[in-house]
Amino acid sequence: MDAVLASIYSRKAALDRLRPMSDAALRQLQKYYDVELTYTSNAIEGNTLTHRETAEVIEHGITVGGKTLKEHLEAVDHYAAVLWMRELAARDAPASENVVRELHRRIVARSEPEIAGIYSPHRRRIAGSPVVFPNPLKVPELMAAFGAWLAQAPATPEAAFEAHFRLTAIHPFSDGNGRTARLLMNLLLLRAGYAPVAVRPEDRKACLDALERGSLADDLGPFQRFFHARLDATLAEYVSALQEALPGAGETGLADPHRASQRVVKKAR
Repeated sequence: MDAVLASIYSRKAALDRLRPMSDAALRQLQKYYDVELTYTSNAIEGNTLTHRETAEVIEHGITVGGKTLKEHLEAVDHYAAVLWMRELAARDAPASENVVRELHRRIVARSEPEIAGIYSPHRRRIAGSPVVFPNPLKVPELMAAFGAWLAQAPATPEAAFEAHFRLTAIHPFSDGNGRTARLLMNLLLLRAGYAPVAVRPEDRKACLDALERGSLADDLGPFQRFFHARLDATLAEYVSALQEALPGAGETGLADPHRASQRVVKKAR
C-alpha cells in the first residue's frame, strides 16, 4: 500500500503541474471517461451494451438491435448523471444527503422513475451474498448521519472510497445503489483534484469481495487497496494522455490532443 500511495502522490503532482490544461485535450479526455464511467458502471450491474454501443446510444441516440429499452435508458440516464456530477464538482457546496438522492434520481430517471431518489420501504438483499442491509425503517436516520459525515469528510481519496463503502453498506435504494455510490465517490475525487475512477467489468468480483469483507469483518483494508490501485492506474492514463497533448508534443513524436485521447480509448479497450 505504501508503494501505491507514493505512486499516487507522484502522479497527482504530475497532474497538478499540467494545470491549467488545454481545453481541447481536457474535453476529449473527459468525454471519453464520461462514456467509460457509464459503460463500466452499468456493465457490472448486468447491462449488456458494449463500450462502443454505449457511446453510440449516448452520442448519436442510436438504438442497438437485440438490446432492451431499459439498457438504452440506463446509458442515457447514467451519462446525464455523470455530466451533472461534473458540474457539481466545480461548485463549493459540500456533498450532502440531498446530493446523494439527486444523483440516484438522475441515474434512474428514465429507466426506473418510480424509485428515483426514493428510499426503499422494503428489505434489500444481494443474491448470493450473506450481507444483511439495515432495516428500511432505520434508513432515513442512517442517511441523515451519512450526510452529516459527508459534509465534514476530508478531500482525500481515502474519504472518497469510504463514502462509496458507507453508502453501499446502507443500501438505501431499491436499485442503483452501486451506481450512485460510484458517482458519489468520483464527485469527491474530482473535488480533491483527482481523476474519476471506473470499476471495469473484470474488476467486479474483486470489488464485490472487498465490499463483502468490509461489511462482514469490518475490514476496509481490501476495499481501500482495490480503489487506490485503480486510482493509481487511472492517474497514469490521465497524465500520459495530457502530456502527449502539450503544445509541441508532436515535434517530439507525441500525439496531438485528439490522438492522445484516442490512445487512451484504445488502451482501455
